Amino acid sequence: MDATPDTARAAPPHPRAAAEDLPGAVPHQRPAVTELRLSAFGAHRAAVFPLGPVVLFAGPSGSGKSQALAALEALARLGSGAPLDRAFPDPRSRIPDRARADGQGRRGFRIGCTVDGPLGPVRLDLAVQAEPELRIAGERLSAGGRILLGTALRDPGRRTVQAAWLTGGSTGFTRAPLPDDRLGTALLPLRVAGATAGQRQVLAAAEQVVVALRSVFPCDPQPERMRAPVPQGEGRLLEDCANLADVLRRTRLECGTRHALLTGAARTACAGPVEGLGVRAAADGLVSALLERGLGRPATELGRLGSGELRFLALALVLLTGPGVLAMDPAAELLSARQALTVLADGLDRCLDPRQSAELLRLALLSCARGHVRLVAAVGPQTAAAARRVPGVAVVDLEV
Repeated sequence: MDATPDTARAAPPHPRAAAEDLPGAVPHQRPAVTELRLSAFGAHRAAVFPLGPVVLFAGPSGSGKSQALAALEALARLGSGAPLDRAFPDPRSRIPDRARADGQGRRGFRIGCTVDGPLGPVRLDLAVQAEPELRIAGERLSAGGRILLGTALRDPGRRTVQAAWLTGGSTGFTRAPLPDDRLGTALLPLRVAGATAGQRQVLAAAEQVVVALRSVFPCDPQPERMRAPVPQGEGRLLEDCANLADVLRRTRLECGTRHALLTGAARTACAGPVEGLGVRAAADGLVSALLERGLGRPATELGRLGSGELRFLALALVLLTGPGVLAMDPAAELLSARQALTVLADGLDRCLDPRQSAELLRLALLSCARGHVRLVAAVGPQTAAAARRVPGVAVVDLEV
């Protein structure tokens, strides 16, 4: 992916450009990833996956379900400013099957996504060199068929890529080096002045992509980490949901409506009667959550629940809440009400019975109908078969 040539210097930091001020902008549309492209990534070649509000990947082991979700998670981490080695901790496993090295021993992979929002579709494409060392080989940000940012690895001896972004006017493009271990799109707000129409278009497109990627929350509840009491904290759910009890304490105090919805879901998915979701605080500051059984029955601590019940409660909580209750750093460029949370769940139905899986899909559709939440998940064959009969759920069938 070659950078667009230019000779101008890099611009200083700038105030944020408003996308709504640009021609053709659509106000109040929440940025969201609507397409995932795996041009060459693991088992995938030339794969394009549309991502609607609720998308489930299905297929046999080895078909690439987890790889598809891992690609989107990696893009999200890069969009949040993470370095390349944190986004791809095992990059060699992402090199396409049977990929051959070039004359310099280099191999890698290519992924990308499309983000819809106020500017319409904005494309981000990324080429990553995994061998002999991990680095970005090229990046392209484009909208309306026009390249807004292009980078290329010109000198393998330097830890930079040559970048060029649209300036407009007599200059055309600005050219400058960027780090080869960071997503250039996420760095643009620090480098582009926003003084010209071209620069404002670049900033608005970068903002749209970054907002959507930073609104992705990977969630993989680990029941064995959720059973013990936890210290009382700020009540923001971790990706492994180990602090579920503390988050339930917070939602019970601050989010009465959503807590009631979660209690209703628990009645459907948990064994025995459920009157409420309670919290018990000990003198040592540790917090335990419990199912209140009602009618004088003793409550059941969450630590005694089955793995499926714990995973269900954690995933239901994620779908019914939002970024403010999750351990994530949402984009500050837009108000939370104008952002759409994308939940990533590899093995959404792991340990769940059909009744619990069906209730999770119902909750996902309920939340997605409001436009605040989207779900991308990998599921087993039984859940996929049932989901095909549910309006509003898209099932992507993969083959080995």
